[in-house]
Amino acid sequence: MPKNSGRLFLASMALAAVGGFAVLFLSSEDSSSVDPAQVAQKPNIVFIITDDMRYDDLKYMPKTRSVLKQKGMSFEDAFVSNALCCPSRATIMRGQYSHNTGVWSNTGWHAYHEKGRERDNVATRLDAAGYRTGLFGKYLNGYHDTTYVPQGWDRWFATWGNSYFNYDVNDNGTIRHFGTKASDYFTDVLRNNTLAFIGTSAAQGKPFFAYVAPHAPHLPARPAPRDMHTYDGVKSPRPLSFNEKYVSDKPPWIRQLPRLTTRKIAQIDNLHEKRVESLQAVDDLVGSVVDKLRNTGQLSHTYIFLTSDNGFDLGEHRIVTGKARPYEEDIRIPLLVRGPGIAAGSTTYKLALNTDYLPTFTDLAGTQTPSYVDGRSLRLVLKGSATGWRDAILLEAHKTPEGGSTPAYYGIRTTSVKRKYMEYAGGARELYNLGSDPYELNNKYKASTPPTSLASRLRALKSCAADTCRAAENGQ
Repeated sequence: MPKNSGRLFLASMALAAVGGFAVLFLSSEDSSSVDPAQVAQKPNIVFIITDDMRYDDLKYMPKTRSVLKQKGMSFEDAFVSNALCCPSRATIMRGQYSHNTGVWSNTGWHAYHEKGRERDNVATRLDAAGYRTGLFGKYLNGYHDTTYVPQGWDRWFATWGNSYFNYDVNDNGTIRHFGTKASDYFTDVLRNNTLAFIGTSAAQGKPFFAYVAPHAPHLPARPAPRDMHTYDGVKSPRPLSFNEKYVSDKPPWIRQLPRLTTRKIAQIDNLHEKRVESLQAVDDLVGSVVDKLRNTGQLSHTYIFLTSDNGFDLGEHRIVTGKARPYEEDIRIPLLVRGPGIAAGSTTYKLALNTDYLPTFTDLAGTQTPSYVDGRSLRLVLKGSATGWRDAILLEAHKTPEGGSTPAYYGIRTTSVKRKYMEYAGGARELYNLGSDPYELNNKYKASTPPTSLASRLRALKSCAADTCRAAENGQ
């Protein structure tokens, strides 16, 4: 059981005696009033991670744009290295590329657990630094049907699968079932438990770290009842890569795909509609978190991150739906950050990666960053004072069902000359000049003139660890 479970129970009983309103939070904790003078010395961190959200899905989240984008920093070049749920989330927890976490698949929690990764990660590091830590929502794929609570978490409210209704949750070591009532809608339940956690943490005067992981907009992308029909008839994005006409230069697993039929395009549009409608409850969650932080006197002391574990294909390159490929639709993600010292409405083009979250959090918390971390702190980027920065990131994946027939690959994406070079198991290669070809329509790879400098940097990246990763990313 988490170490604060006894105190949380007593707090919940006291609050219940004040009034029945706390029941609405579906949680064992809350705080109805907080002394604004009772402020933690270390900044709080709220990390909200959606599931399969594309970079361009932010256009459908007006509250989030208002309270985070307009009040904080937008990252125009934020990516994940391995565009698959579990590997990406393991990278976030450890600050390492997949080849160092050892997590490659969507059953990866077992590998993560067996390799001892739960003994040292973002939760244990912040917990040791005096933070009150809480996870709400999706943990790692493969974690399911268990009362096990990993170390380092003071508040644990974790689920499995991707159900929006009729699901189970491990609530601090006790399995709870939620049904099909409107009040059981998963994103709303997470919102209420997150707000309760913020309230109790603020009342205790302790800095807190909240990891909030709704399912939306992951399949089956079910909107909250109140949000159904919000975007009736909306069309999916139609970039130049949508239903790509000429694919003779693409690898064989793309060349074999037929062009999308009218029926397939209608299915993609229907899915897109449900996806963006499911994000409306996430939009409400973000707005409610900001309101709660303001009402508890914590907003000016809190960093709020919103991002996704990977992107999602919606008809680009003839791919009906999916992820796990190295195309921009899969690897590019939204990233908004609001907090102390971040200029409102600011934008950065610094290349950010999901290896960066752990070192950023430890840096903001004023505690030591683990020596095993491959990423780098974004703190100076957030302050607008970063100078030297990475020029490249590694892309990597094993073959997975999510990737269809796409084989394992390693690749490199650079920013100074905006190029992407991919090497696939079996010998296929792709090379794109993203500056002139942002939709990856023209594969420039020629065996007679391979990109030797990119290939050399890729060799260094795919076997890097810690300092050598940062050096290879910098081109050293």
